[in-house]
Amino acid sequence: MRSLKSIVLALAALGAAVLAPAAEVNLFGWSEYIPQEVLDGFTRETGIKVNFETYASNEELLSKLVAAGGSYDLIQPSEYAAELLIRRGLLAPLDRAKLTNLKNIGAEFRRLPHDPADRFTVPYMTGTVGIVVNTEKVAGPIRGYRDVFQTKFKDRLVVLNDNREIVTWALYSAGLPVNDINPAALAKVRPEIARWVRLVKVFDSDSPKTALLNGDVDIGIVWSGEAALLWNENRKFKYVLPAEGAHRFIDILAIPAGAAHQAGAHALINYILRPEVSKIVSDKFPYTNPNLAARQLLSPAQLANPASYPAAPGRLETFRDIGKAAADIDRLMTDLKSAQ
Repeated sequence: MRSLKSIVLALAALGAAVLAPAAEVNLFGWSEYIPQEVLDGFTRETGIKVNFETYASNEELLSKLVAAGGSYDLIQPSEYAAELLIRRGLLAPLDRAKLTNLKNIGAEFRRLPHDPADRFTVPYMTGTVGIVVNTEKVAGPIRGYRDVFQTKFKDRLVVLNDNREIVTWALYSAGLPVNDINPAALAKVRPEIARWVRLVKVFDSDSPKTALLNGDVDIGIVWSGEAALLWNENRKFKYVLPAEGAHRFIDILAIPAGAAHQAGAHALINYILRPEVSKIVSDKFPYTNPNLAARQLLSPAQLANPASYPAAPGRLETFRDIGKAAADIDRLMTDLKSAQ
């Protein structure tokens, strides 16, 4: 996997694309995250066709941005990837006059560290990374990462196929910072991660809930939206935010600096920010919705989902761009996974 730094250097060399009429918008987003119903509604209303392609990680997003040569008009980086793109001048400033529905975003989701002036990004959905337990199969309390990675749970675990996430869990367990990562810290947690990966049955970032629903595994560390869907399916699935700390991710909408259809991209962002449209997203993918006007349309049952809207979230941190440490993490995880 290419490092974030090498990818953005290649992106910078692509140059700006020539702006084209907004007959279409090329959207590059996370899989299982934008309902087709939303895209179809936008096309019916505006006549703008949405070409939708998906990815499974921020690193894949950035790699394909290089390969595509500026053909994407709207992307969904997470907060730390957006911070890197902003720093490199690879996102287009947003025209706020075209985004009249920005007023629906709650104050706590504005002026965040990755974009303190709110010039380049719009929050789409937020959530956490936590533990799901099948309480019919697992006895005893599960409070944190060390409770999950026990020998007795070997081949009973699904975890995200995300290198930085896995390393972050080990850093939290060791009491080390997760946004100031150095070689000494990675060396310290390497033995623990090596032990952990040998216990995992499934690595899956696209649909980790599937292994739990099918009964292939009994415990998972997953995106909160996946946990919410599991809870909706069966109350035997309990969501736990790790006591040591957890990642609070913010997935955003942003326009690449070389996008050819920026007017259409702005129109799609503003459409998604409508309360009734954003509610459709929550109905299908129950993450934490930063659109407060949309939240008012949600049912009491949706707002009571403990994975979507946890009552006591505890210690949560967003990720920051960690520079060359991202490549160090990738090398570490490649070594450990290949040694399984």
